[in-house]
Amino acid sequence: MQNNDSVSNIRRIEITDAALLSDVFGDNDANVELLKKKMNVNVVLRGDDVIVSGADADMAESALRDMAWLVGRGDTLNELRTEEIVSLNMSGQTLRKSDIKNEIICFTNKGKPVRPKTRTQAAYVASIADNDVSFGIGPAGTGKTYLSVAMAVKSFKNRDVEKIVLTRPAVEAGESLGFLPGDMEEKVNPYLRPLYDALYDIFGRDTVARLRDRETIEIIPLAYMRGRTLDNSFIILDEAQNATKEQMKMFLTRLGFGSKAVITGDVTQIDLPKKRMSGLVDAENVLNGVEGIGFTFFDDRDVVRHPLVRKIISAYENAGE
Repeated sequence: MQNNDSVSNIRRIEITDAALLSDVFGDNDANVELLKKKMNVNVVLRGDDVIVSGADADMAESALRDMAWLVGRGDTLNELRTEEIVSLNMSGQTLRKSDIKNEIICFTNKGKPVRPKTRTQAAYVASIADNDVSFGIGPAGTGKTYLSVAMAVKSFKNRDVEKIVLTRPAVEAGESLGFLPGDMEEKVNPYLRPLYDALYDIFGRDTVARLRDRETIEIIPLAYMRGRTLDNSFIILDEAQNATKEQMKMFLTRLGFGSKAVITGDVTQIDLPKKRMSGLVDAENVLNGVEGIGFTFFDDRDVVRHPLVRKIISAYENAGE
């Protein structure tokens, strides 16, 4: 990538990597069309040169360089990420100088690097690293569970902990456990499936099976945590909005020496009976400000699933549901 053209309202960016250029522009030039819609610029491609002209050429050039930087480090550029980058540059900032970190947390089983993809994700990862207890609160698709599992794997591989414990409340959402087939373990496994999926993606199925046999990895319902003390462990409580106040206190007091706990959840998706207060909501009120406990709050701008997920979340929020 080269520097600016000499004309003040025209900027020239050279991108010689055809694959990189294609990913920056997006399918049917969707990313660049979004940039043009938000800023007062025109963008055309001449060979390897991206020519940007118009009143907002400086901002647009900076945004395009951010987009190329993001793609160049192996991340996916979609409508959501493009909109975030454009908004950031319109406010006088750049993605490359923001608090999104380029450090790799770990690699997936297929060799893909796992990194924070938004500023909030970066703050969340930092909170997990800096605190013995960390909360990640926000809507689905923001990477709360996946990043916590990635940090657990990193801690385990670095031998900072000896064990990974993943747990969820087995709370029914419209269906009764009693009507599901199988024994108790088979009944609760569907509730724990997202935790398995994250581990499979990072460790691989064979490694997860081997570590489970050794009880180095435990994936259990929250009710099974009672009475235990976990030393030298990385403990994740997922879907914590469905833990009661009593269960949350029970979970937090399982923390032993040399251990970390991460609690994730979405307070807009509580499946508890209406008369039962969510332990996640209660913990936010009781523990916010306690030294050694970190809180990170996600919103729809941090959704890293299909771009339509963000619009769905926003639509439901606007409808008050």
